[in-house]
Amino acid sequence: MIVRLRRALRWQALPLIAGFAIVALIVGGRAILAETQIADRDASLEAIEAQQTLSSLLSLAQDAETGQRGYLLTGEKNYLLPYRHAVEALPALLKRVDEMFPVGSDRAQQVVGIKDALARMQAELAETIRLYDTGNTAKALDIVRGGRGRLDMDQIRANIDAIRRIDGASLAARGERMEQIEGWLRAGSFAALLGIFLLGIYTIRQSGRRFQEVAAAQDALRAKNAALLKEIETREQAEAQLRQVQKMEAVGQLTGGIAHDFNNMLAIITSAMNLAQRKLARGEHDVQNFVEAAADAAERAANLTARLLAFSRQQPLAPQILDANRLVTGMSDLLRRTLGHAIEIETVLAGGLWKTHADPSQVENAIINLAVNARDAMDDKGKLTIETANCHLDEAYAAAHPDVKAGQYVMIAVTDTGAGMSSDIIAKAFEPFFTTKPAAKGTGLGLSQVFGFVKQSGGHVKIYSEAGEGTTIKIYLPRFTGSEEVATPARTSGRSDVPAKANETVLLVEDDDRVRASTAATLLELGYTVIEAAGGDEALRKLGENTAIALMLTDIVMQGMNGRQLAEQARKQSRSLKVVFMTGFTRNAVVHNGVLDHDVHFIAKPFTMEQLAAKLRDALASP
Repeated sequence: MIVRLRRALRWQALPLIAGFAIVALIVGGRAILAETQIADRDASLEAIEAQQTLSSLLSLAQDAETGQRGYLLTGEKNYLLPYRHAVEALPALLKRVDEMFPVGSDRAQQVVGIKDALARMQAELAETIRLYDTGNTAKALDIVRGGRGRLDMDQIRANIDAIRRIDGASLAARGERMEQIEGWLRAGSFAALLGIFLLGIYTIRQSGRRFQEVAAAQDALRAKNAALLKEIETREQAEAQLRQVQKMEAVGQLTGGIAHDFNNMLAIITSAMNLAQRKLARGEHDVQNFVEAAADAAERAANLTARLLAFSRQQPLAPQILDANRLVTGMSDLLRRTLGHAIEIETVLAGGLWKTHADPSQVENAIINLAVNARDAMDDKGKLTIETANCHLDEAYAAAHPDVKAGQYVMIAVTDTGAGMSSDIIAKAFEPFFTTKPAAKGTGLGLSQVFGFVKQSGGHVKIYSEAGEGTTIKIYLPRFTGSEEVATPARTSGRSDVPAKANETVLLVEDDDRVRASTAATLLELGYTVIEAAGGDEALRKLGENTAIALMLTDIVMQGMNGRQLAEQARKQSRSLKVVFMTGFTRNAVVHNGVLDHDVHFIAKPFTMEQLAAKLRDALASP
């Protein structure tokens, strides 16, 4: 049925196509006629202008001859004025004649005749005037009586008349052709109108007959559409199942990588603690190596968690107005210590670089991650280039990269001279736990962490690489257009020492008994007086009982009253109270859209004694 409908529609469309073709022919013919008329009009204007130019040329030649005759007869200099005017005007007029009648045209021969005769006449006029001026009047008159000038003037007139006859014949031929074309178009127009009328009658008759076929075809089409919708629904279900399988595979790869790395770290911690326990049980106290190994493994596990949070875009950020040039310059010593002296480091900093709004420590971590990856790709020997620039990612780029918003960005690029990457590796480079490094040389989370941080900051990251040609990774952070002052983050090199003993009183609020006990022991070791509370209500009661409390260190995620609610109630009792929040879960009351709330002191679990000491001193020193 569908095939018959299509065939019927094709036959029904033929009259319309024919009618449109006839109309197109009429319009095209009229357009050709109009263009021909315009061309003929332009040719007529050119012929008129040529006639006027030739008439002016003849008039000047006659004026020159008249002036020469009057001067020879009277000796009055005033008679030479027309002659001098003609001599000055003739070169420009002859140049215009050359433009109108170029070499190779049907009137070029007559133009040559005019120019030759005019040159001879000008030479004769100039000679007779010269002879008269030198007193040789008789010879000058003899030249005039010789009749050569009259012959030249006749030749000029004859050539001008010939050109006029040629132009007249051309215009006449054009007129005849136009009348002929107009006649053809009139006849064609009448015939076309008649054909369109007949085609219209034919179409109307055919439409009535095809209507029933169309109605039957529509019924069949509706049935086919119903079947097609059912098939689409079946395919969508199959695709959803496939996506779920792929998602589970990705989750399996992620959890497998996490389990592998955490098992390795837990194995170190368990082994070190067991050995330390055995030695202590025997009365031996040389357990420092085991304690350090366990602490190092715990720190690596914390770093792994931080990288996973960065990849999942859930790490708490503290963005500031950032000058990327100043940040890169301040990292030069750190990069040289990290990469070693065999790596040549070059920085190319853009002048007039825009500001961006990002977490400085995370930007530094991203650059260090990229630099370390570059060092490994260069086998610890090569050249690393860090470049900054202002960039605009336009609509075309954004259309090709759906996760990118068009606009202005600050670009930080890290380029190495290493082995490069193939397109297959580039496609997987940002996947967690994907690495091309040998076993035990990388976690496969470095680029994933960079990717997660940049995306959480509203930016874009792109890899440009070819196997054997090195690699460039570009980070694009959105431009900041405000007027705030740029904050320079303080960077410390190496591990900070524990500050001197403190003497303030700290209220520790933590609902997990073991975490509260270990944290309290850390605070006591730092010299603080510690008051413990297992929840918000208990904390408020103890805060009211102890006016000496200077700072409250509280968990955020707790049963009943959370940390933010507790802080609000506590500040009503003591406005001078300092508050430091701690948590291992970032989606909480002090972190919104991945960014810490303003004027919030926050420390992420797990933390070291040095980190806790520094955070508490910062909070106590804040206004």
